[in-house]
Amino acid sequence: MKKVGTPEYNLQDKLKYHLSALSTAAKQVALPLNITTHYPRERRRWPDCFRGYILFDPERCISCFQCSFICPANAIWMKEAPSNRYYPTLDYGKCIFCHFCVDSCPGGALKPTKIHDVAYRTMEEMLTLTEEMVEPPEIIREDKVFVDYVIDTEDLSLKRTKGRDNLIVEIAPSQGVPMVSQCVDRASCIACKVCEKVCESGAVSSIKDEERLIVKMAIDAEKCTGCGLCVKECSMQILRLVRK
Repeated sequence: MKKVGTPEYNLQDKLKYHLSALSTAAKQVALPLNITTHYPRERRRWPDCFRGYILFDPERCISCFQCSFICPANAIWMKEAPSNRYYPTLDYGKCIFCHFCVDSCPGGALKPTKIHDVAYRTMEEMLTLTEEMVEPPEIIREDKVFVDYVIDTEDLSLKRTKGRDNLIVEIAPSQGVPMVSQCVDRASCIACKVCEKVCESGAVSSIKDEERLIVKMAIDAEKCTGCGLCVKECSMQILRLVRK
């Protein structure tokens, strides 16, 4: 095998290459082209809809269980509150931060934040109870600069701005499409009254027909919040959510 020889340079080439290296170093000192964010002294500015730590507002919650039903990772469990309502708890050991729960919440009770660097000592601590979801976790910040990536036609660069990016932003909850529950096959109803028991808004009621000795179920469209809980629990699968 032939050995690769060491290239030979004359004095003129050596000076030229050394000056080129020094010039490149001087440019990097004056106008650095790196795209590295020096975390935690700097933070990248994330969009307001960033899928980070989730906060909970119990005043907006209607206990519809929708967040628990839709969670693909089975990370949300409902916890009974003293007011006979059910509020979510979130296990960040399972959460994949898809924010399906935030998007599907009809009352806007779940809110996204830009917090993404919460530290836990044990796996058990990652189970966040309802009370812990109401307020954000303790945040120790060292950043005094936030960073934006700027992309132009030629290259990628960083724009550094003095100040602190707000990690908790107020976003108007999605209004979605107004829906109400409706029975699509009344003849198949067995009057088990499960829909009446699970309805948190009192929209479902039972009416007893004395002549036929049967019980009819009625849904008040004005009270119905469209949470879909009765649809989920109907044993005969004859309830559907329809547009208002």
